[in-house]
Amino acid sequence: MKSNQPIGIFDSGIGGLTVARAVKKALPNESIIYFGDTAHLPYGDKSTAAIQAYSVRIAEMLLRKKCKVILIACNSASSAAYDLVTEYVGKKAKVFDVINPTVDFIRENYQSSKVGLIGTKQTVSAGVYRRKIEELDQEIDFTSLATPLLVPMIEEGIYHDEISRNIIEKYLSDSSLQGIKSLILGCTHYPIIKEEIRNHYRELDEEVEIIDSAETVALALKSFLEYHQLVNKEKTVPDQFLVSDFTESFEHTTKTFFGEEVHLEQIPIWDELG
Repeated sequence: MKSNQPIGIFDSGIGGLTVARAVKKALPNESIIYFGDTAHLPYGDKSTAAIQAYSVRIAEMLLRKKCKVILIACNSASSAAYDLVTEYVGKKAKVFDVINPTVDFIRENYQSSKVGLIGTKQTVSAGVYRRKIEELDQEIDFTSLATPLLVPMIEEGIYHDEISRNIIEKYLSDSSLQGIKSLILGCTHYPIIKEEIRNHYRELDEEVEIIDSAETVALALKSFLEYHQLVNKEKTVPDQFLVSDFTESFEHTTKTFFGEEVHLEQIPIWDELG
């Protein structure tokens, strides 16, 4: 691995852009290659086998583009395919997911507390967060809730309005989440509605820390690159934004996130899968 190689980031759609933005903020000289698998979104209702197949194929593509890091910017793919992708990639690149840095943050800050998580059905049912947090053995009361309407809501651009507020309130009022001290946003789409989630708790006058996995993984990646002297000192290659299926909403959100004109390139890496 060399410092001037790009960082590859992938997700099923626009959610991973929250991770890409956090990475760019923490590491402004890094070149990123972002891949949104919009042909198969959302991953949250796909089988483990399907997500693994998608993830390995995307990792193969990012390796061909000489990425020094492959960052799985999707909780569903992180829970279903992290180990498989890591084995497939081997020593060709460093693989990051969005789960382990978040669990590390919980370990350091929330011993003997009640911690909640909202995520896709796949992330919640896989139980990876629960298992890893229970393995910490720090008397953390962990609870999770599947919130399947949030990803399609965000992908359709329905947020910061009355509809999104009602859906968010319905989910966060669930009895399983009462009394939590922190809430893990267990899907990288969810930071897009982070302020609406915060406002829900403010209106109830409840102090709940919102844990954004995009920020935690960006800081973990920065520490890794600094330790191994792989930080790019000078950016020479422009960022690339790739999709498996072009959508106007993805292009609009990408431009909004990065504050600049972004060229989306559609690449047909799924032709062999049909």
